[in-house]
Amino acid sequence: MPRIRAGVDIGKEHHHCVVLDAQGERLLSRRVLNDETALLELISDVLALSGETLWAVDINHGGAALLIGLLLGHAQPMVYITGLVVHQASTAYRGQGETDEKDAFVIADQARMCKDLGLLRPGDEIAVGLRILTARRTDLVNDRTRQINRLRAQLIEIFPALERALNLIEKGPVVLLAGYRTPAAIRHSGASRIGTWLKNRKVKNAGALAKTVVGAAHSQHIALPGEKPAAAMVARLAKWVMALDAEIAELDALIEARFHEHPRAGVIRGLPGMGALLGAEFVAATGGGMAASGTPDRLTSFAGLAPVPRDSGRVSGNMRGPRRYHRGPLRAFCLSSMAGLRSYPASHSCYWRKRNKGRGNKQALLSLAHRRANALWAMIRDGACCRALPNVSTTA
Repeated sequence: MPRIRAGVDIGKEHHHCVVLDAQGERLLSRRVLNDETALLELISDVLALSGETLWAVDINHGGAALLIGLLLGHAQPMVYITGLVVHQASTAYRGQGETDEKDAFVIADQARMCKDLGLLRPGDEIAVGLRILTARRTDLVNDRTRQINRLRAQLIEIFPALERALNLIEKGPVVLLAGYRTPAAIRHSGASRIGTWLKNRKVKNAGALAKTVVGAAHSQHIALPGEKPAAAMVARLAKWVMALDAEIAELDALIEARFHEHPRAGVIRGLPGMGALLGAEFVAATGGGMAASGTPDRLTSFAGLAPVPRDSGRVSGNMRGPRRYHRGPLRAFCLSSMAGLRSYPASHSCYWRKRNKGRGNKQALLSLAHRRANALWAMIRDGACCRALPNVSTTA
């Protein structure tokens, strides 16, 4: 058992460290620069107090990366206490003020009193790389959604019929808007010329798309005020979306290549519906091994797939969805379950068995995702891929 606890309130430029002994007495309180030399000096001073130290942090990425890396280099045990827990726990301490020193004291004191905190484990090079790549891809996908919404809002001001006719989620309509935006220009070019222009840019169903936009152009003959600058803005937004598509495709290739370097990539992809992208999100969140999830129940709880009781007084058996969970594994299991419904008979039968019992679509999908999480845990444990069970016919 550690003799002292060192709580660190993480900041961008500076951290604050408070060290407590087993009785809660303060042994050290220091504000330290987020620099390797200063952090090494802090670690040395804390270890001089006791070689059996448990470190606690309220952030496990970003500004805490340097400190975590140095502590791992010194083989120091660490626990992670979320900022929400620190904020809620601070209300039980004397005083209403909020300072870095008080937060560091609360972190250290919570690490001293709570005995069930899981140790912070280092991620391997592949898992850390996948976390960086998948986080960047999520940002790009969100940026693309925002740009498409702006594109729709700008287009509807000058050409509502075209905005209704185009599905801007697809590539072809976005490419079209980079070249044709106004009713007069589309009518002047005609369906044949626009179709050829789209084919040269490798757009699928170019002829049908060209006829659709020409039909929309014949429904509006008036040029609304501000059409020229709005059309230029639509072209700029469309090119921006195309650039985002190219970067997302490049990231997808990098993620797939990095994911296949993982030793358990074949096992994870053996789960029907679990592709390279979803498998990469699972590895980025869990490391792809069993260190973070020692049991299948822990994995399903981590992914938010296990219901938790909300009992009070005479009310019992009240199960609700959890409030704290990791959204990465939840997304991976839910989306792979939806894909498995179309390609894997066992998933299809499990889903409809729940629906036939009166459960809704969301409940049946979560139940299926829960079972698939248990199956993936067993696959990782045994190092074996998923196998379809043979049909067993019974005789009368």
